[in-house]
Amino acid sequence: MPAAQATSTGITLKGSVGIITEFFEYSINNILYQREIYPPEMFRKKSCYGLSMMTTTDEGLQGYLDNVLTQMKDWLETGNVQKLVLVIMSKESGESLERWVFDLQPSPVSDKPVEKTEKDIKAEIAAIQRQITASVTFLPLNDEARVFDLLVYTDEDTETPTAWEVSDPRHVVNADQVQLRSFDTTKHKVDAQVSYKMED
Repeated sequence: MPAAQATSTGITLKGSVGIITEFFEYSINNILYQREIYPPEMFRKKSCYGLSMMTTTDEGLQGYLDNVLTQMKDWLETGNVQKLVLVIMSKESGESLERWVFDLQPSPVSDKPVEKTEKDIKAEIAAIQRQITASVTFLPLNDEARVFDLLVYTDEDTETPTAWEVSDPRHVVNADQVQLRSFDTTKHKVDAQVSYKMED
């Protein structure tokens, strides 16, 4: 993924898109690894945000993620993305068990522009990644086979590729919710949260 571009006035729009696209890639991999959707041997350690992050070594999964993230990057550049949602479902029943939501919105406009370095932004992102890693301490243990899907919320008039299909929101029934941290590139603000099926 492209590195952020910094200017004398802060992060550029293109740089912000690069930061967010990279964040999504590492977040998806982190969730899939921590929630054991795939076996641990399908991941390898990679250093990012000052942390040891896990990324998939599976070509099929990486190809799928690359396709989604490449399309998302295009939509981010045109300002058409509202949120990315990762849904973890029961493989047998299709029931939604967890729903990781990353809301995107333009950064708040201020009379005094916020100056931020790439290092500052990566520190905020690292805090979110630590929360994802720590999620195993409060999310329910689950031994059943699970699968995942990615939902991208776009503006209504956004043209979507023919390979993409319309999906329902796949909300979690009887859910509890935990608000995670957010980060701000000065061009985009990303809020994160996870909702999960409460144990009976």
